[in-house]
Formats: sequence, C-alpha cells, structure tokens
Amino acid sequence: MSETSRFVVSSEWLQNALGSPDLRVVDASFYLPAQNRDADAEYAAGHIPGAVRFDHDKVADHSTGLPHMVPAPEVFAEAVGRMGIRETDRIVIYDGPGIFSAPRGWWLFRIMGARNVYVLDGGLDGWKAEGRPLETAVPSPAPVAFMPEFRVDKVIDFQTMLEIVGDSSRQIADARSAGRFSGAEPEPRAGMRSGHMPGARSLPSGTFSVNGKLRSLPELRQAIEDAGIDFGQPVVTSCGSGITAAIITLALESLGHEDNALYDGSWTEWGSRQDTPVVTGPPSPKAA
Repeated sequence: MSETSRFVVSSEWLQNALGSPDLRVVDASFYLPAQNRDADAEYAAGHIPGAVRFDHDKVADHSTGLPHMVPAPEVFAEAVGRMGIRETDRIVIYDGPGIFSAPRGWWLFRIMGARNVYVLDGGLDGWKAEGRPLETAVPSPAPVAFMPEFRVDKVIDFQTMLEIVGDSSRQIADARSAGRFSGAEPEPRAGMRSGHMPGARSLPSGTFSVNGKLRSLPELRQAIEDAGIDFGQPVVTSCGSGITAAIITLALESLGHEDNALYDGSWTEWGSRQDTPVVTGPPSPKAA
C-alpha cells in the first residue's frame, strides 16, 4: 500500500497530464484576511495552464447569512458546467499554499457527484517554486452539463449538530488552532465566543501538511489517533467557517474512513449564537 493519499497528485504528474481531454484544473484558492493574499489577483497574475477560477464565496448558498455555505446541487452544477466541468472528468483542485482551501473544493465536488477529484500537493506556491508553466489568459471553455448526485448525508446542519453534541452520537474533530479551540485566543470574527463544542477533539488543520504537502498516511493516522479519534466510529469535522474542516475530511478519507460528514456552518454559526453550549480549556481526556 502506498504511503501517500490516493486523492493527492504531484506537480510533476499534473504537468505531464496537462492537455488531456478529460482533465480539468481548478483554482480554488481562498484566504483569510490575516493571510494578506488576494486569490483573484494571484489567479490573474498567473495560474496553472487551463485552470478555471472557483470562488468559494460565489458558488455558495447566499440565503443563510453565513459565508461560503454549500449551494443547492443545481446551483453548483450550473456554475461548474459553465466552467466546462463534467462530473465524469478528472478534476485537480489547487490553492496557493497547498493544503488549505483546495480540500474544501475537493470535498464539494465529491459530495456533488464527481468521482475523480484530486488535490495538487504543494499548491500553486510549490508549482511556482519548481518553475513550472503558468499562464495569464483566462480560459473560456464551452459550457457542459454537470449531472449532480448530492450526498446530503455528508453535510451537517445546525439542528443536527445540536443533536450530535447533545447525545455524543458522533465524534467531533475541530480544525481551528489549539488557542481558538481552548478559548485562549480570540476568534478572528467579531462578536464570537471562543472555545469549542462539548466533546470536541482538537485537530488543527496545519497538523496534516508540511510545506504545503499532505503528510504520509501513517503520519495522518497518528495525528488523528493522538487527538483521541476512534477510526471505528463516525466523525463530524468542523472549523471556523467550513473551509479547513475539509482538510480533516481529506485525511480521514485518505485512510479509508468514509463515515464522516462536515458541519457546514462550523464555528461561525455555533460561536455566534447565544443558545449553544461552549466549553473552554483543553479537550477532555481520551476515553480509556
């Protein structure tokens, strides 16, 4: 068995595959204000040849008041169909640093029915550092039909999350930093409580990669087990706003754990309400 995720491709592999008729490359870069990067400007300045731009905040459900929520399947299908992407294509998704927002794109395409979806190891930063080709021309692919098959079981809404916290029916893995999880650091969004959901485990998103590349499968497994997650039980992933939770999802799926779902509203929803239980301090000890 390979020690690397089957969902990750190298820059060398992608460069060799460019131009293949069934290959679609997607720039799904997204940045937090603190990162001081502009995804659209970086795409315009130079992207992987043929890459289309996927904006998490535009291809989203705008009715909730929460950022980049999962759109209705028909909305997603119409948007990516205009990008020339079919659900049967080989789809490689990248972001700037490597393993940051690309996993959210990977997860989203997969829950909408795409089968062959991958993340570029090392991201655009790694691609540039290796001197690989870039282009500034914006592709204008012919529109196609993306036929969605929405995996509604992979998305957790607020009411379901409240029940999960109440009855401990699923494990909760939180991708925010240890300081935000414990409540020692303030949340970056104003008016939001710090801390975590009762019973949650702390799995900071940066744990899963090094230099923008996903860690080996044994390292992923060790990190998840060290956080107190039982691979034999279901997991819900969460984070600040639903982006980096997908990094934990990528790690779980890479290890063959399929009984997982993502809490889409994440802490932006949970921490901004006054009727939700919030715990501060480190995670509870692992069960014996």
